[in-house]
Amino acid sequence: MNPPSTILVTGGAGFIGSHACVELLDHGYELIVVDDYSNSSSQVFARVERIAGRFVGTVYELDIRDRHALAAVFDRHSVDAVVHFAALKAVGESTRMPVEYYDTNVGGTTTLLRAMHEHGVHHLVFSSSCSLYGDGDGGPLGEDAVVGPGSPYAASKWACEQILADVCRRVPGFTVMALRYFNPVGAHPSGLLGEEPRGTPDNLMPCLAQVAVGRRERLHVFGDDWDTPDGTAVRDYLHVMDTVEAHRIALEHLGDGPGMHVYNLGVGQGSSVLEVVAAFQEACGRPIPYDIAPRRPGDVRERVADATAVARDWGWRPRRNLAGMCRDAWRFQQLNPSGHAGSARQTNRKRVTSCG
Repeated sequence: MNPPSTILVTGGAGFIGSHACVELLDHGYELIVVDDYSNSSSQVFARVERIAGRFVGTVYELDIRDRHALAAVFDRHSVDAVVHFAALKAVGESTRMPVEYYDTNVGGTTTLLRAMHEHGVHHLVFSSSCSLYGDGDGGPLGEDAVVGPGSPYAASKWACEQILADVCRRVPGFTVMALRYFNPVGAHPSGLLGEEPRGTPDNLMPCLAQVAVGRRERLHVFGDDWDTPDGTAVRDYLHVMDTVEAHRIALEHLGDGPGMHVYNLGVGQGSSVLEVVAAFQEACGRPIPYDIAPRRPGDVRERVADATAVARDWGWRPRRNLAGMCRDAWRFQQLNPSGHAGSARQTNRKRVTSCG
């Protein structure tokens, strides 16, 4: 098949979703975007348009669990493929809100699948997660590593993958690219787009940025007694621009053959929390005060990707290093101390609550 030209992006106002919109617009795709803004802002779309030099398209405010509202979007547009980001995504929060995570992540995915199937759309790029690998012991993790979700968030992503694989087995022609990415960080190099979580950030990089800019007093480092060189947890950090490039390439490979295709996205090298702190201090030119706090439920010692499969099959490799990730994240935070608010131009946004 030819690469799809009209893409429905769920969760398109979020951190990765908004950067993906830029990437897809830059490569000539037409977009329809849905988001409920539960952890994002509609203001990002004016910034996306400013970077891309094109209108985003039509943006709908809706919860993808709303079957009738989602069906209305498919009724109104001819969709070639879907890139599915919409989900709750914080490991720690999921241990406190497990029902909400299963409802949103699994329920949203099944509602989306129903709408796709009813409208003859059988191509999907799915935002999965390395967290489903569990504790990650034993070095770089390939796609065949043992799955052992340690949190409701991870379990919800694994459940979605199992559902998608079963649909691919039972629906002729259904194709899914499931991308298990490790730790996307950074920001668009323009400084116009970045990570802007609501409330207290659950991830390291936005916490560092908010401490550096003075929005928060100190960073909490969760555990210094892990079996790692400096005692802090190790992760494989991936620039968000490399991440979304891989999503765009995944769309180009939907014609490789039907079925479920799973790929890891990562650099293949881990960095400890304190190594990231040091890199961010270098980027921002100021010290980052921090305290050692107890380990959080759901956290693990180390997760590092073996991403040789995607390099072999698609030729994709990340091009940006940790220093660049920190520089871009700091640039966004400096230029946007209050986040994305304040954009002037309004995108063509619609609120859809039912088919009517």
